[in-house]
Amino acid sequence: MQQHIFYMKYALQFADMQIPELVNIFNAQVQSRGWSSMRAYHDQALIDEFKRRGIDVSAVYDGKAIFFTHPVRYELPDNKLIAIG
Repeated sequence: MQQHIFYMKYALQFADMQIPELVNIFNAQVQSRGWSSMRAYHDQALIDEFKRRGIDVSAVYDGKAIFFTHPVRYELPDNKLIAIG
C-alpha cells in the first residue's frame, strides 16, 4: 500500500503497541460493516504491523483481503493469529 499520511499515522501508532493491544484493536473491528478509506489505511497498517513482527496472519489475511469475520487470539508458541469461533 502506498505510504499515505494516514497509513503512516496508524503505522506509527501500532508500532508502539504490545501484541495484546493489537489483537484487541483487530477484535474491535470484527463484524463491523462500516467502510471508508480511513478504515482501509487503519486495517492495512494493523495487518502490516503484525507481519512486521513476523506474526502469521494467514487466518485473517490472504494477501489481498483482510477478514474480520471472527475474533482472533495470539498464539505465542506458533507466533500466529488464530481465529476464534
